[in-house]
Amino acid sequence: MSSSATSAAPARVIKKYPNRRLYDTVTSSYVTLAEIKRLVMQHEPVLVRDAKTGEDLTRSILLQIILEEEAAGVPMFSEALLANLIRFYGHAMQGYMGPFLEKQLQLLADWQIRLGEQAKPLTPEAWGQFMQQWQSQLLGGLFTPSANVMGQMQEHMQKNTEQMLGVFGLKT
Repeated sequence: MSSSATSAAPARVIKKYPNRRLYDTVTSSYVTLAEIKRLVMQHEPVLVRDAKTGEDLTRSILLQIILEEEAAGVPMFSEALLANLIRFYGHAMQGYMGPFLEKQLQLLADWQIRLGEQAKPLTPEAWGQFMQQWQSQLLGGLFTPSANVMGQMQEHMQKNTEQMLGVFGLKT
């Protein structure tokens, strides 16, 4: 979970047993992945621990939920997107991709909330007109931060490269 979610409330601890069962320590009952998904959707911080070793399994459980969602309905991720994500592993940009994607998703979520608040008084007809009128401006503004972040990342990488080459007495 994000640091903002975990700092607001203590995480709900779910224990995973060797038989693959998930035990919610708050409700003292076994839960399913669908129930953990519901908690995540409600912005409730969740921490999944191996019942025997105490190892943090939260990421693997969240990835399992995403995998099930991708297989069940209309996938969110295209094959091209997944292939590109895989290509970033082991690449110099790997350390930047997580924070970059997290920031972009947060911007999208914030935009969605603002849009929903503005749209409450709209009828379906007015909503359609609103979307036609503002679509290019809203989406254009949404991706502007991406260009800024990518520019900052390039500058940072260039400075790091210059410093590293400077250590070896080389100049760019």
